[in-house]
Amino acid sequence: MVAPSGNQFWKNRSKHGRNTLFETPALLLETAQEYFEWCDSNPLKEEKIFCFQGDIIKDEITLKRVYTISGLCVYIGCSSSYFRNFKTENQDFLTVLDYIRETIYTQKFEGASVGLFNASIIARDLGLKESVDNDHRSSDGSMSPKGGAVIVSSDPIEAAKEYKKIMSDD
Repeated sequence: MVAPSGNQFWKNRSKHGRNTLFETPALLLETAQEYFEWCDSNPLKEEKIFCFQGDIIKDEITLKRVYTISGLCVYIGCSSSYFRNFKTENQDFLTVLDYIRETIYTQKFEGASVGLFNASIIARDLGLKESVDNDHRSSDGSMSPKGGAVIVSSDPIEAAKEYKKIMSDD
């Protein structure tokens, strides 16, 4: 049966929309801090084999766990897209979300800086990059060799002779 045109049934609802995971920014902050504490108290384990004075020794090494947005999302039971869109839909949570992102960024950056984490992986994840500007233009600003000459010989000895001639024509 189709609802009659112009109905006002929606006004009879007790609430509109779905429940949010966090009713207050304080609850989100508390949950994020629980995740950070869980990461710190549950390090990753790696089994290493060492050779010491001819004896083979098997040992377990603990590795610090990196804080991540995706790890936080798994911990709280939401998707990464939910967390990304949370900021635009809930302006009251802006400060807490920025704090969480900055905490994660700082832990990754500082951990990579002192060698706890793989620096190239963390730099890529954080969007850090080193740029080098290589200028391959000649002194006149073009990409052409001096005097506009082009070496066309496929014989290496002939090409070397032509190159030497071009370079000495200064």
